[in-house]
Amino acid sequence: MDFLLDSNMPRSALRALTGAGHQAWHVRDIGLGDAPDERIDRHALTQGWILVTRDLDFCDIRNYPPEHTPGRLVLRVDDTSTANEIAQLLQRFLMLPELVGHIPGHLVILDFNRVRFRPALKPS
Repeated sequence: MDFLLDSNMPRSALRALTGAGHQAWHVRDIGLGDAPDERIDRHALTQGWILVTRDLDFCDIRNYPPEHTPGRLVLRVDDTSTANEIAQLLQRFLMLPELVGHIPGHLVILDFNRVRFRPALKPS
């Protein structure tokens, strides 16, 4: 899978993604470090990349509907969370292929205690 990290994500999260065998880019490395949310989201969509962010604005599915997208992964962590803690949270999630495979078309909200999908996953 291909991921785009928002400017509020640490570079260690980039290493967690590539270390798990995924392609990943950071907005600062592709000239979008200061871009508004809409431009970053549009770039992720046109490239077919999953957006990874800590920006809770992306949880508003009225403004950012997840259907027909590569998906969005929003990490809900405290502002005091360290880069290492954020990378470890992402790394733990990436070790769950039964969940990672469902990112496309969903908003995934990830915190230290749970993972939520919007729209909800259908029981198999």
